Amino acid sequence: MVDKVIATPAALELVELLKAKHGPGLMFHQSGGCCDNSAANCYLQGEITMGAGDVYLGDVGGCPFYIGRAQYQTWQHTQLILDVIEGTGGTFSLEGPEGRAFHTRSRVFNDPE
Repeated sequence: MVDKVIATPAALELVELLKAKHGPGLMFHQSGGCCDNSAANCYLQGEITMGAGDVYLGDVGGCPFYIGRAQYQTWQHTQLILDVIEGTGGTFSLEGPEGRAFHTRSRVFNDPE
C-alpha cells in the first residue's frame, strides 16, 4: 500500500527543527477553510481538536497528519507531498517564525496504487 502522505527531505528537516524548539508532540492538519487556508499547518498536539470531520492520512516525521473530510473527498486519489517554501505563507503554523512555510504538493495515484 502506498503512503497517502509523504514529505520531502526539506520538510523533514523543518519538522526536526520544530521538534527541537517545541518538543516532539507536533501534528499537521490541512483544511480548506479561508482563515487557515488549504496548506498543511503544523500545531502542537492538543492545540486543535480532531473529530469526525477529519481524516488521518499517516505520519510525517513521526507527527500525525490529518486532512479535513471535505478536502479528503477532493484529494483522496492523490498522494500528498509535504514540502517547504520560503516565506511565511500567511498561516498560523508553527514554522512561520522560521521564514519558511509548509507547502502541499500532490501526485495522482496510478491504477495499481
